[in-house]
Amino acid sequence: MLKVENLSVSLGGLHILRGISLEVKGGEIVALVGSNGAGKTTFINGLSGLIRPTSGKIWFEERMIMAFPPHKRVLLGLIQVPEGRRLFADMTVLENLEMGGFQVSVPHSFQQTKETIFTYFPVLKERLNQHAKTLSGGEQQMLAIGRSLMCQPKMLMLDEPSLGLAPMVVRTIFKIIAKINGAGVTTLLVEQNVRQALTISNRSYVIENGVIAGHGDSREMLQDAKIMKAYLGL
Repeated sequence: MLKVENLSVSLGGLHILRGISLEVKGGEIVALVGSNGAGKTTFINGLSGLIRPTSGKIWFEERMIMAFPPHKRVLLGLIQVPEGRRLFADMTVLENLEMGGFQVSVPHSFQQTKETIFTYFPVLKERLNQHAKTLSGGEQQMLAIGRSLMCQPKMLMLDEPSLGLAPMVVRTIFKIIAKINGAGVTTLLVEQNVRQALTISNRSYVIENGVIAGHGDSREMLQDAKIMKAYLGL
């Protein structure tokens, strides 16, 4: 579904990404893991079109999308859940969801998607008329994911969904990510929480200082002490 070839990004004269190559097959959860500052968010922003790569190629469903602006990538079904949630703080839960689905042209489809989101996140239905800024951190993350699901993604790219959340909430969020994937949404998971990411993903890539330092089956990587220590500090 997604193929990235030799992607490089330079910002302010610094080489942030250097020749990143990565593939995600339909139906997979693929994790991109690494320490803070390794280049994970820069990579996902490059996929979304928020940052212009200096070189490389990106294909989504066998279509070259390097020249596509962010909104056209959204229309293709390539959807990002941004780091830090980026909610509309003074809008209600319902209004945030509506903003996520503003491009859905069929009212029935819009309503059906919203009801599906409530099966994943029942608390959002309870908080429909509450302002986003009054939600807990975990509820805000649920809303950020729900808003992205309103776009009816073919591929969901989650940037640090566990950031700033309590361990119990993190476990809940990751279980729901697995459920969403099980419903047919291909997933690219960008995470510092290495163990959680490797536990729910099919395959993983390790990024270190802007380059791919290793990749393979997630369960095998989780059990490989050399990889965990050398690249992830675990």
